[in-house]
Amino acid sequence: MYALVYHEKNGIMSVLVDWGYIGMFVCAFLAATILPFSSEVVLTALYSSGFSAGLLLVAASSGNVLGALVNYFLGLKYGKVISTKVLRVSDSSFTRASILFTRWGKWSLLLCWVPIIGDPITLVAGVLRSNPVSYTHLTLPTNREV
Repeated sequence: MYALVYHEKNGIMSVLVDWGYIGMFVCAFLAATILPFSSEVVLTALYSSGFSAGLLLVAASSGNVLGALVNYFLGLKYGKVISTKVLRVSDSSFTRASILFTRWGKWSLLLCWVPIIGDPITLVAGVLRSNPVSYTHLTLPTNREV
């Protein structure tokens, strides 16, 4: 499986697979931030190589939750600037997302696992100063890789 997935011997995914559980943690962390990154390939390669599903779950979940917390604190510290300048979200889209998050509140965080919209939801939670304890409790069960 490893040979089929990786064409580039020294590629980033190959390095992360070589790092084992730590690589899974790093990969899940990066995938949970606003960076365009995916952890499924590393997870599949490690599981196919005989790594423990339980320990992969711990590594992936830990990385995902910490990555989601980075998004939260980026939103908390930099607010609307990171959304509109870095992510290039229009002012009207940001306003709509803010209204949606205000309407559904913390429960919208249950969708943070959804591709494309999940990371911005975690960012908006920080911008709107969602309770960090509630934030962590709601993102924890949704950030599972296995």
